Amino acid sequence: MASCIWHKVAALSGVAAIAAGTYGSHGFKPKDPVYKTVWQTGNLYHLVHTSALLAAPLTKRPNLFGSLLSFGIVAFSGTLYVVALTEDRKLNKPAPFGGMAFIAAWASLLF
Repeated sequence: MASCIWHKVAALSGVAAIAAGTYGSHGFKPKDPVYKTVWQTGNLYHLVHTSALLAAPLTKRPNLFGSLLSFGIVAFSGTLYVVALTEDRKLNKPAPFGGMAFIAAWASLLF
């Protein structure tokens, strides 16, 4: 995969992050307000790591960095979105794998 593809991935992820943030702020009305915070946490991590995807082509291993960040966004933020929408914390099992992918992506910059 050409390293410049990561700008396109970041663009798509950014569109999704902004759309999710807009929905979370204006349309999402959970029965339990704690799930609004769960949504906001997922969206914050989504936005931050989407921004980091822009730097993927500048790294020594752009495909590793970009893939780990992308997996982390889907597994961590995606899980938090699902948990918030369903208001069911039992669905949170993939989130730690996403968090570990974020950690691994940042650690990959060390080598």
